[in-house]
Amino acid sequence: MSKKVISPFSKQELLPQEETLEIQKRKGELVIGIPKETHYQEKRVCLTPDAVGALTAHGHKFVIETGAGDGANFPDKEYSEAGAKISYDVKEVFGCNIILKVEPPSLDEIKLMNPQSTLFSALQLKTQNKDYFEALANKRITAIAFDFIRDEQGVYSIVKSLSEIAGTASILIASEIMSNDNAGNGLLLGNISGVPPSEVVILGAGTVGEFAARSAIGLGANVKVFDNSITKLRCLQQSLGRSIYTSTIQPKTLQKALMRCDVAIGALRGKSRSPIIVTKEMVGQMKEGAVIVDVSIDRGGCFDTSEITTHKKPTFVKYGVIHYCVPNIPSRYSRTASVSISNIFTPYLLNIAEEGGFENAARLDRSLQKGMYFYHGILTHKTVADWFNLPFRDINLLFL
Repeated sequence: MSKKVISPFSKQELLPQEETLEIQKRKGELVIGIPKETHYQEKRVCLTPDAVGALTAHGHKFVIETGAGDGANFPDKEYSEAGAKISYDVKEVFGCNIILKVEPPSLDEIKLMNPQSTLFSALQLKTQNKDYFEALANKRITAIAFDFIRDEQGVYSIVKSLSEIAGTASILIASEIMSNDNAGNGLLLGNISGVPPSEVVILGAGTVGEFAARSAIGLGANVKVFDNSITKLRCLQQSLGRSIYTSTIQPKTLQKALMRCDVAIGALRGKSRSPIIVTKEMVGQMKEGAVIVDVSIDRGGCFDTSEITTHKKPTFVKYGVIHYCVPNIPSRYSRTASVSISNIFTPYLLNIAEEGGFENAARLDRSLQKGMYFYHGILTHKTVADWFNLPFRDINLLFL
């Protein structure tokens, strides 16, 4: 009697099987705190009422400290109508699991934060010390610096946006200073029929330099741009859509341009600080009543005569030249700057919620990883670690 041979491919195995599908992520509900900025002369806010309204419509909650938007002319009433809770208790605001700030929190503010919270703010590396990082580590904070966040094209989105504001504002500020009411020489920055146009020298062909040039050209001024990168100078001309005077930084050529100019804009940035390329002697040979706006002052300035000033007392005169050296120019236009920051923050927050929380979003979003410098109290950014000689760990190893 022959035995029945069972095929390895039985009919049962050929029957349709149940498919295992990926379980849909559960959308996270975010509880976001926006405290009032306490840093000197800081008037910006991270989210506008419209952005808060868009996020609350997705089920997220906001606790906003009273007066947080006053500096940018966003009253509490508008935030309340957008669905946010207005709090008079700063502890309640810092008790949220996500904190949004423009300036980095002070040590006292970090003490108010709950352990394992997530912080979005600027870092301003050059102004920090080890105590700040130790305080974040002790609270096991996950911290993201928006001045480190880069998008898919490698662009520092918020930094670029604020640089656009600073570049445009530098020309507007110079124009104000040149008037008689501000002890200027009474020149109108622009081009009027029968009157020689104003001369503007811009040091740096980056984003600040580009938008300063764009604004000056729009007013009709003659513009000369200096930068040691031929590539940047070429890109600047292509971006402006016209040929303008450009040159590498050569002392004699620069000196001649400065002697003839009515306005000089400093927009050079270095790796650690801005290079000083305009000496005291060069400033001394500039026109009486000429204006210097040193946008690079937050990194030391590129004019040897530059000294930090404030919004309340923004100018001083040295060698007969009026200097404007306020580090935080975008705060002067706080509403525009706030809208700009808010437009960049909002998609990130929506994505974090869609992915079921910050942890999941950060695993998939490379731009968030690049902006992160603390992960549950562990330093994850090499630049910060090198600057303060602190140990750090690769964020990709922590996500495993």
